Amino acid sequence: MFSSGAAARQLSRACWRSRGQVLSTRRCLSQSQARIAGVRKKSGRNSGIITALLVSGGCLYALGYPRSLEAEAIPAPAEIKFEEPRKKATSREDNRDLISSQHLQVKKSWENPGVYAWGSNAGRVAAPDSDEQFIKTPRRIPYFDGKIIRDIKLDKTFGAAITENGDLLQWGTGFSPTSQGPTPTVRGKDLIKISISKDRIIALSSNGTVYSIPAIQEDQISGPKPLENTWFPFWKNRSAISYRKLQPSNMSWSEKVVDVRSGLEHCLILTSSGRVFSAASGTEDFPSKGQLGVPGLTWTTRPEGAYDVPHEISTLKGFEIIKIAAGDFHSLAVDKVGRVFTFGDNSVGQLGFEATPESPYIDAPSLLPIDKLYKGTNMVPQVIDVAAGGVNSYFSIDATRVAGQSEEDPRGLGRVTADTWACGQGIWGGLGNGRWTHVQGVPTKIKALSGLFEYDETTNKVVPIRLAHLSVGSTHMSAIMSNVTYVGAHDKSSENDTNWGADTLFWGGNEFYQLGTGKRNNVSNPTYIAPLDIEADKEKGRREEHRFQITPRKTIKVGGRKVSVEQRVECGRGVTAVYSGT
Repeated sequence: MFSSGAAARQLSRACWRSRGQVLSTRRCLSQSQARIAGVRKKSGRNSGIITALLVSGGCLYALGYPRSLEAEAIPAPAEIKFEEPRKKATSREDNRDLISSQHLQVKKSWENPGVYAWGSNAGRVAAPDSDEQFIKTPRRIPYFDGKIIRDIKLDKTFGAAITENGDLLQWGTGFSPTSQGPTPTVRGKDLIKISISKDRIIALSSNGTVYSIPAIQEDQISGPKPLENTWFPFWKNRSAISYRKLQPSNMSWSEKVVDVRSGLEHCLILTSSGRVFSAASGTEDFPSKGQLGVPGLTWTTRPEGAYDVPHEISTLKGFEIIKIAAGDFHSLAVDKVGRVFTFGDNSVGQLGFEATPESPYIDAPSLLPIDKLYKGTNMVPQVIDVAAGGVNSYFSIDATRVAGQSEEDPRGLGRVTADTWACGQGIWGGLGNGRWTHVQGVPTKIKALSGLFEYDETTNKVVPIRLAHLSVGSTHMSAIMSNVTYVGAHDKSSENDTNWGADTLFWGGNEFYQLGTGKRNNVSNPTYIAPLDIEADKEKGRREEHRFQITPRKTIKVGGRKVSVEQRVECGRGVTAVYSGT
């Protein structure tokens, strides 16, 4: 589904394409016109003997036909017209730009790194310099032009990003009513990853420290400011802004935090030893829907001390967890052997179990029976990744073909098929299965992202196409495929040697134009969008439709220095961004 061939036109037109020149001819009349012409040529025949006539639209009038027929005048043969020739290539690189939109997209992403954003702009997040309510198609945020960033997260009212050197940037009216664009707030922490709750930013530094930072500037200024070490021994200063540290307990000397994920009120913390901790990540409400994974833990039963102290999820002890994900009020965890555990809110089936009004929450990690999804298929599934957002969950599964008990000549043993499954709410199209389902407890397969294969010329093998990354917003999603990519074109290679990136698809809610299609209708099947820089295609004289592809990692020169960079997609709450990341 990720490639397209040329379709032969079977009307009265033939096309020949050679180095950008297109010749079109029209040489025949319509069938109805030919029949009428034949009637006129037969002299001495009375039109009254005709018992039925084939007229326009292919309709047969057997009754009530006219007693006489006057044939229409035969139009003059269409004049042969030549389309305007495309711009002639002046160099090897120019020829690549002309013949391949994908090559041009890759080139532009290297020449002009930065951030494209679209969707809701009610909080001046997608376009900080505009008063428009919606940004309907991808638009660059000028502040980030020529900049590489480490991570970005977007809410409808505030945005946060990490600069290339690890400082935190914030913007939007939810950050400050007078915000005019990204503003540095936390400096010198070497942050590498962020996640956002309803009103706080959970940030992870390179040394494994987890910071909880207010999203509102006023709270940063008025809140308690901790003491920080300085370059001078035994001397400490007050921090410039207020923040808290989320420090897991009983960490071994070599253990550190490697990942953080946040919902609206809670966050998950993963350590290098495969342990999982959970903590409150909001300021207004304490998690109360089981998303912390600690049975019986509430605001009244919590231990003494800070309300956001991390709690180890004891049920997951003994399982080496390698992946975590958090939706608004639910959590997911995957261990090393491919088992997945879910807990928290299950009101619309987002945990993968049938929703029941009597038990809308599951407050302890529960093993999801993935094997049942492949019952009777001679396939052994293994969950390799999970993603969550809003009230939806997604599972990336590798299913390996094994021999059945009654098979005498099993073929394809050991072949791996990559599938993607979804559960939760699909009323906005978020399930990606072409249906508009209110509640989906048992995971449903996203067929457009499952069972895909391609031929890899490097290894001379047919390989499965997996998901490279799945970003989930509150109601919309984006999938980056792991299809074969190529960024090896260089000055001395063929003029037809072009680069291409990874296929990227979008689906789900589109109330704020966050899908980037330029339209407002929701989409229930994964779909492509146009290239981010559509004007670049038009400048090359390219009129036909092309799809956006994400640029894979490559070491390039930015500002005279070498940087390893790749494009990434981030789906937020009603907002979407594509950025150049380290």
